[in-house]
Amino acid sequence: MVAARITVNGKETPISPAAPHTTVLDFLRERGLTGTKEGCAEGECGACSVLVARPGVKKPTDWVAVNACLVPVAALDGQEVVTSEGLATADASGAPAVLHPVQEEMAVRGGSQCGYCTPGFICSMASEYYRPDRCAHSDRAEPVEPADGTGRGGDSEHGPSGSEHGPNGFDLHALSGNLCRCTGYRPIRDAAFAVGMPAEDDPLARRREQSPPEPVATAYVRDDGAFLRPGTLADAVRLLRERPGATVVAGSTDWGVEVNIRSRRAECVIAVDRLPELRELHVGSGRIEIGAALTLTEIERRLDGEVPLLAELFPQFASRLIRNSATLGGNLGTGSPIGDSPPVLLALEASLVLTGADGEREVPLGDYFTGYRQSVRRPGELIRAVRIPRPLAPVTAFHKIAKRRFDDISSVAVAFALDIEDGTVRTARIGLGGVAATPIRALATEAALEGRPWTEESVEAAARVLSTEGTPMDDHRASAGYRSAMLGQSLLKLYARTTEAVSS
Repeated sequence: MVAARITVNGKETPISPAAPHTTVLDFLRERGLTGTKEGCAEGECGACSVLVARPGVKKPTDWVAVNACLVPVAALDGQEVVTSEGLATADASGAPAVLHPVQEEMAVRGGSQCGYCTPGFICSMASEYYRPDRCAHSDRAEPVEPADGTGRGGDSEHGPSGSEHGPNGFDLHALSGNLCRCTGYRPIRDAAFAVGMPAEDDPLARRREQSPPEPVATAYVRDDGAFLRPGTLADAVRLLRERPGATVVAGSTDWGVEVNIRSRRAECVIAVDRLPELRELHVGSGRIEIGAALTLTEIERRLDGEVPLLAELFPQFASRLIRNSATLGGNLGTGSPIGDSPPVLLALEASLVLTGADGEREVPLGDYFTGYRQSVRRPGELIRAVRIPRPLAPVTAFHKIAKRRFDDISSVAVAFALDIEDGTVRTARIGLGGVAATPIRALATEAALEGRPWTEESVEAAARVLSTEGTPMDDHRASAGYRSAMLGQSLLKLYARTTEAVSS
């Protein structure tokens, strides 16, 4: 097997002698690429973000920003990475490097203060800069310049969607997960809204027209552990049978935190994120099947609103940087009672396809969780796919109660999927998170709604039932009483919004 190697800023570099748990962040900094910074080591600040060439949605390759602090460098064996240093271009004459357009705008608009977060912002900004379907809005094709002509600052309302979308099509949510401790967000936003479109001779733009590197089977073994990437699902199942104590990772957004913050080390890590069998997506008349190793960003862009409840979930799931790596399989595999996807998938009556040495089986998600971080998944089994039956309920909503609007862990999460016909609730499916040892269905509330009119009186009665569901606890995020109150309020909020939509 070929020695593990990674291409960084166009130069192929051996991964050895790095330890199997070494992150991309540490690997880069040890080689002098110190633009990549460590801020939180948890994937929350974005100071470490870099670009990785990944399979594209609109073009063969997308430049995707990821948290280098969470990803093991061995996970990028055979892959291409671009850091903030690699964005600038230089020629053979030895002349000073020419700043990338994103770097240029950040400089002239005052987007860098202490400079610590700047390289991470630039990489995330570059990912959005190269998004193939980004286009300028016809009603405002140019960014507004400040009155003093300095190129710094700018007005408070850019583009048709106010402060979150620019006239150049830049979606400011692409920078969610990047934190500026100097509160320099306004000039950073101005820089994002000022960048134009990539030039025809831009090498990174041209790179999008070619396929990304194919995943390679990896066996990176050192005295202090092993990182294995099987080439097929059959190989993965065999490895799990041979190494029952192995840690399975996909995007490493959860395991990376364990490695960094809790100093966890695994004797063997098996990566399943690039397995072709786990990266398929099929939309049929009777069901939608989503591969467990597709990232949330890939799912969001490929479904393109096909499942409205998922479309509502995605912007509230962590940050764009995390969603660029995180997977449904990983979120379900951890069994966390506060994961954001289980309540939504419970409301959608999803099932999981589990694959192991004994074959494949389908398990309703409602029967999957058996206890705190426990499930019916047997040793050696993998989540291959998530299946969502169709037709979908027409009335859906996802309410996430947390201390921050974005990029936070939920105190309570509630997902609704209702079929209301002629003013009567025909079916109701409600998924809950954060109120029990596992994600649960609100079965009593569903029964209280079904067959009853969708009126204020019946909804208030059902809301009282919903406030009694689960076994919420007191902790540093919320009290048990607050969680129960939020359950009831979430149903009242849904009713208010549906009646408001009908009246308007």
